[in-house]
Amino acid sequence: RKTPRRVAFQLDLEWTYKRHTGIFAGAQRYAEEQGWESTIDDYVSEKFPADGVGICPYDGVIGRASKRLAERSSRIAVPVVNVWRSSPAWRDLPGVFPDFEAAGRLRAEHLLTRGLRRFAILEPQSSAASIEGAAFKAIVREAGFSCVTAKLPLRTDSYARWQKFERRIAGFMDDWEPPIGVFGLDERVGRTVAQISRLRGWRVPHDVAIITGTNEESLCEFPRPSLTSVEFGFERVGYQAARLLNGLMNGAPRPEVPILVPPQALVVRESTDFFAVEDPLMATALAFIATNSRRQIGAEDVARAVNVGLRTLQRQFREYLDRPISEEIQRARIERAKRELAQSRRPINQIARDSGFGRAMRMSEAFRRELGVTPREYRKRQRMD
Repeated sequence: RKTPRRVAFQLDLEWTYKRHTGIFAGAQRYAEEQGWESTIDDYVSEKFPADGVGICPYDGVIGRASKRLAERSSRIAVPVVNVWRSSPAWRDLPGVFPDFEAAGRLRAEHLLTRGLRRFAILEPQSSAASIEGAAFKAIVREAGFSCVTAKLPLRTDSYARWQKFERRIAGFMDDWEPPIGVFGLDERVGRTVAQISRLRGWRVPHDVAIITGTNEESLCEFPRPSLTSVEFGFERVGYQAARLLNGLMNGAPRPEVPILVPPQALVVRESTDFFAVEDPLMATALAFIATNSRRQIGAEDVARAVNVGLRTLQRQFREYLDRPISEEIQRARIERAKRELAQSRRPINQIARDSGFGRAMRMSEAFRRELGVTPREYRKRQRMD
């Protein structure tokens, strides 16, 4: 009988964020497929002989790798796959990381489609943050707009540190001119911006549109407003890391560059679900569509709701959005359906009904026309490869 591979996971699982637990879940799924003997061990480097002489209890490691782990593993040729982009040892080990550059572009492109022209980034000082922030800023600048950046203290584990963190954000916001699109690197930042905005009488999303974090649902959904976020699909990162480790344990060469896993989806919620327009009539019409798109409404209903003639409103939509009212209603329905498909396991016919399509066939036709995939295919893409 073949002896199973012994693989350790060093992933700081006491932190129950997706970047820890999701990577573990994906790696463990691959481990089960391969019949590995897996162990959670946050002190792997201490099990490696410091002088390179001796036996390690593991055949391979997937971890948020430290310098010590990189150095000690290299002495006895035990392969380690790093999944922590901000690790001081990330250049020394083969790695599998989320594609932060792609995520930064995705965030910026989404805010640009909302019609925003002013932008801000709030991020801590880290390599992952700088990659994502730089990509966000590049897309905004390519579109011809400017973007201001604030660096925030990373730690808020005391009242004094939290006060400093909150003051830094509030001071940065003093110079904002709404409407503005804001990228806050994590949900903590997004929530703080939303709270300070409320105290100042700024509306989210109409004055301050916020996109933030890694789609930690419990932090994004409540309290209101819910926060738009990026679902990185950390399970896929873990799965790809385990697949890479399997190859390394079988003698495959180390890849020359890290493997980057593209983000899984943009999850649009209330904090960006609008279109920034200066015209009060258009703003009211778009708010009506956002609130009522799940109902069986048409262009006439929107015109009636804002008390203006249909032709006049159609002209306004063409001028400001370059699309008719019916297309904006369809866009709102598709965005709502995409959120449900990505975040729930509800039947497709129920999602079609609750998103305003009425029937699954109509939703499928809209998805194929606008996105090039069926709702079922879209849902499959949002799950682990």
